[in-house]
Parts: sequence; structure tokens; C-alpha cells
Amino acid sequence: MELCVSLILFLISLPAFLAKDVGHASVVVDGTVATAQVDNNFVCATLDWWNHEKCDYNHCPWGSASVLNLNLSHPLLAKSIQAFNQLRIRIGGSLQDQVLYGVGELKYPCHPFRKQKGGLFGFSTGCLPMSRWDELNHLFSKTRPLVTFSLNALSGRHHKGADVWVGDWDSSNAYDFINYTVSKGYHINSWELGNELCGNGVGARVGAEQYGKDMMKLKQIVNQLYNDSHIKPAIVGPGGFYDQKWFATLLQVSGSGVVNVVTQHLYNLGPGVDPKLMQKILDPFYLDHISGTFDNLAATVRQHGPWASIWVGESGGAYNSGGHNVSDTYVNSFWYLDQLGMSAKYNTAVYCRQSLVGGHYGLLNRTSFVPNPDYYSALLWHRLMGQSVLAVDRYGAPHLRVYAHCSKGSAGITLLLINLSNQTDFTVDVKNVLEFDTAARSRNTDKGNNFSHGLKRTLSWVGLKASDGPLHRKEYHLTPKGGNLRSKIMVLNGVPLEITKDGNIPELEPVLVPTNSPLSITPLSIKFVVLPHFEAPACG
Repeated sequence: MELCVSLILFLISLPAFLAKDVGHASVVVDGTVATAQVDNNFVCATLDWWNHEKCDYNHCPWGSASVLNLNLSHPLLAKSIQAFNQLRIRIGGSLQDQVLYGVGELKYPCHPFRKQKGGLFGFSTGCLPMSRWDELNHLFSKTRPLVTFSLNALSGRHHKGADVWVGDWDSSNAYDFINYTVSKGYHINSWELGNELCGNGVGARVGAEQYGKDMMKLKQIVNQLYNDSHIKPAIVGPGGFYDQKWFATLLQVSGSGVVNVVTQHLYNLGPGVDPKLMQKILDPFYLDHISGTFDNLAATVRQHGPWASIWVGESGGAYNSGGHNVSDTYVNSFWYLDQLGMSAKYNTAVYCRQSLVGGHYGLLNRTSFVPNPDYYSALLWHRLMGQSVLAVDRYGAPHLRVYAHCSKGSAGITLLLINLSNQTDFTVDVKNVLEFDTAARSRNTDKGNNFSHGLKRTLSWVGLKASDGPLHRKEYHLTPKGGNLRSKIMVLNGVPLEITKDGNIPELEPVLVPTNSPLSITPLSIKFVVLPHFEAPACG
């Protein structure tokens, strides 16, 4: 009877088994030299000014997620930031160029944003009371993030017509605000000027030459007010979409050392309402399109501002608050982690995700603060992927994305494998580029080491470093709960990632796998693989 049941179950599962393809991918990692470098705090998230009246496509997904009314006392908010042991946070967004700071001699009452016909983005000006700034910094003192604050760059200008704004930046209110911040001892890592005012702008635009002069003014203010400080905050800008001529002019006008960080914004998936949003996320050829933007910006900065680093200052994938039941689900991690890996290859030092809370693309649920899947993707990247980016040659398997970094805080390297195929289970053969110089290396190896050396070569992903003990790798395999790509619960090595009974972020535990075991990745899944014995001179 048991034999019959087993046979029936086998026959039922046979079509699914036969439908799954098995592919082979060969990957060569060059650990001899780093091809790019990222900041130790590469992962960043934003806090925005949008309030409950911000609606897109008949959804109003911001609620009380604004900088002005976010529940700062919710324990999960603090714990989710603390889990990164220094998360970068950028405070900014579309409404920031309508923000007054409630300090000094204000020309207008200190009121919150409200809907206003004819206002920029359909909103009135809004005001940040210093009491609220104090509350934010109380949270920051507990959670120790690296904070970038993006300032109102339209202050003092007048609307000339169309989207064009002209005139000098009136820095008086920003000066009073920065002065208040310094006087209170609040730690700001960098000050940014403006949001999406470069190039053609979004809602409003300012000329590059004028912007360059304004950045010089901001630099003077920071130098003056932080004169007694050992470390001065960085000057960041322009915080918008890349336009080669505009960005080059900004750097030429402002001159050497003024702009410390060049920031661009990216929403390469298009509108959040696009019915093909998931299709784009899972299309490797579509994902590749944005690589040209990373490459071109890197070239512009090398030529016109080699003193500056490059950040993605804001990126939510799909614009207008993200895609409903897409941007906050498992499937979005294919786009997000691919963006982290790709941007790092082009010397992007920091990548700021829109948003920490708010919209459909929040890393945290806007009411419960329970992490969405991308939160865990970000946390694993932050903990595992080091600053040095390594070159990877992948042969075949276009639906398999592979990125490699020196491991963070440990020896060896960490691979990120992203399988975009819905039916191919890939076996991955990882080789060390040093293996292709074995003849030269063997001449410097005495005969007593030949057997050990040969053994290590057969375990291709170990590299060439010998070890007397048992060899293991660590694997972090990410899948969606129930196989549903739109699940809001990420599964790590078969265990759903959910808040613990005592209200904490769950531990992200790897599985230890013998190094001589085949390395594979199932369809539509993601895997971080830590190879502690991989010989990579670039990783020191």
C-alpha cells in the first residue's frame, strides 16, 4: 500500500520535475585587484516629506510616514535602524524645496504641508519646527545613523515660466537651521542642496551655473559654522537625474573640492502603475539598460570632478510611490539587489533606497514598521558585502546575475547570485583567476605541498589557499513564502523572516555547506555565498 502511494506521489510530481531545467554556469572571480570601491556604509535609506495627501493611481500609500509626523517612538523603527550598526539615512524628497525651518526670523507661519492648487507638486510650503528636529535627533542619538539632510534650494528664487526658476539662492533660513543644528551638537554627515532641480528638472529646474555658485555658498556656510569641528560634513548635490552637460557644468563652475559627493536619482523601472513592472524586474536585458547611466556619470566625474565620490541619492525602482503589491514584495529584491551590485561596479560609493518608510517601496511597513522583504536583502548586503568590488566573468546563463566583493569583516569573498529564470536550476562552477597561473605558482611550491595544492585546485571555489581543517562555505538562500513572488514574507534557508516573539529583528543565520559540495541556485531565488578560503590578494 505504501509503495502504491509513493508511486502515485512520484507520478504526480513527475511533470513538475521534468519541467525544471538544469543549467550550468561557469564563473571566474578575479581577486587579485579591486575594480571599484564602495563606502563601508554603502546601504542607505531615505525619509521623505510626503504626507497622507500624496496619492498616485488611486492609492495614497504614505499615511503618517512624513518626516513631520512619522511615529519616532515605535520600537521597531529604532530596532530596524540599529540592526545595521550605522545605516545611512537621507532626509529629502520632492517637497524639500518648499520646506521652511522654524528658526530665526521666518517670513511665513510654521505650518505643515497641505494640498494647494497651483503649488509645486500640488502642495503648499511646509515647515520643520525645531521641536520636531529635536525629536528626530533624539532618535538618531539612539540609533547612530549617518545622516544626510537635503536643504531647500528654491528659497529666494522666483518662477520665470514653465519649470524654470532663476535668481540667487537665499541661504539665510538654511544658515539659521545649520547654526541651530551645530549649537545643539547634532551630528550631520553631509548637507545636500536641492532635489531633482538639475537638467530638465522635475517640477522645477535651476541652471547649472547658478547651482554651482549656490554650492560654493553652501560650502562657505559649512566651513564657517563647523570651523571648530575636526570633521566637517560633506557637501552633496545635485540630487537629481543625470544630464551630462548639466553635471559637467556644475563641477566646472563650483571648482575643485566644493562638491564632495555627486548624487543622482534613478527610477529605471518606470511608473509604478505599469502592468509590466514584474516583467521588467525579471528581465536581465531590461535591467542592463541602466548600466550606461552608471558608466556615463562615472566618466563625467572622472573628467570634471575627480575629487568627488558618486552616490545614488534616491532610487525606488518605480516612480510615483512604487508599484502596489510589487515594490513591497519578494520580487522587488531581484531589482534591488541587482541595482546594488551593478552600481557598485561603477564606483557608486553609497546607494540610498527610497524609502525607509512610506510609499509602496518602503523597506518597512508604514503602519506596523514590520520589515518588507527588501529590508532583509539590504541588511544581508550590508553585513556580508565588503568595500572592495571584484571582477566577475560569467559564461553562459544570461538569467543568472553574479556579483563578487571582498567579504565584510572576514577573510575571503562573498558572492551574490540572482537567478531570474523561472525554470532553470543552475549549478555554478566558481573558479579563481589565479588558477590559470598554476604553472608559474607551482614552480615556487616545494614538492611537499604539491598534493595539498592539487587538492585545493579541485575545489575550484576555494581558490588556492591551503587549510588543514574542514572547509565550509556559508550560504544565505532567499526565497518567497509559499513560492509566491508577491509574498511580503522573505524566507531564509527555509525559515520565514518574521519579527520574533519578543519584538526583535530575526537573526539572519546561514547554513554551513562543505566546500566540496556542488554550488547551486534554484529558479527565481537569490543566494549570498561566503567563501572564507577563497584566495583574493585584493582583500588583504
